[in-house]
Amino acid sequence: MKALKSLALASVLGVSLASGAANAADELTLQLKWVTQGQFAGYYVAKDKGFYEEEDLDVTIKPGGPDIAPPQVIAGGGADVIVDWMPSALASREKGVPLVNIAQPFKKSGMMLTCLKETGITSPEDFKGRTLGVWFFGNEYPFLSWMSQLGIPTDGGEEGVTVLKQGFNVDPLLQKQADCISTMTYNEYWQVIDAGIPAEDLIVFKYEDQGVATLEDGLYVLESSLDDPAMVDKLARFVKASMKGWAYSAEHPEEAAEIVLENDATGAQTEKHQIRMVGEINKLVDGSDGKLDMSAYERTVKSLLSGGSDPVITKEPEGATTTVVTDKM
Repeated sequence: MKALKSLALASVLGVSLASGAANAADELTLQLKWVTQGQFAGYYVAKDKGFYEEEDLDVTIKPGGPDIAPPQVIAGGGADVIVDWMPSALASREKGVPLVNIAQPFKKSGMMLTCLKETGITSPEDFKGRTLGVWFFGNEYPFLSWMSQLGIPTDGGEEGVTVLKQGFNVDPLLQKQADCISTMTYNEYWQVIDAGIPAEDLIVFKYEDQGVATLEDGLYVLESSLDDPAMVDKLARFVKASMKGWAYSAEHPEEAAEIVLENDATGAQTEKHQIRMVGEINKLVDGSDGKLDMSAYERTVKSLLSGGSDPVITKEPEGATTTVVTDKM
């Protein structure tokens, strides 16, 4: 009798454990391009509002930082999906990291050069002989492509520009170490404003307006992930939930900013800055459904190839994008 009770208990436990295993959410790790901020509001909102959970996903969001290169993270097995700019992703692909764009939440570029009007710069032709602040770690590619198209060398001299390796701050402009610095419409530009330099004392050159804008903040995976139908299904659910998060962020920017702040372990962000950032980011997402606009992709590739003797990429990429994920949404 005791043996029968034991068998019955074991059977119940076995069913319970099997049921628990069957109901366990699929785990997925997302590596961000930068620190926790409004730039990534859609993902934090999707997690906070239960959109990932609704898709049977357990998503871990890993913040980035100045010493974190998303392509290296995913190549080393530290993430399933990364957020990266297309110039960086395509350059990494050409160097041997087989990244593939599976979705493109950002439709527009927020990158620009911000200059002090007192320098006398009024057009890109005035960059010659100047010192320009440039971000590196993969962020330099759009700038290098732009200078190449303008025919302006980046090794200094009267006919070239001196490139100042800019930290992820606006100090070079405030301290007048550079005539212009790299800024994003949603972040560093406002840091300059908040530092006391009014907009009328600045001149900005948006990459979008210069015809050299390249795609930013796309979602990338390794090619091998696409060989697994179960992984493709998981990625499709992830992108679907993420875009739902972006849509919610557009409708509720202040709440989205609050969610971002709740996830900022550093406590370095302010509510005012994050609300403003989410608002500006929503302009770049611009109602995206996550699908990559191939004309924007081709424009980006063309820009990166047109680098004269030193292009960002040296050949037309093959297999760098796929619709297999977004087709399942």
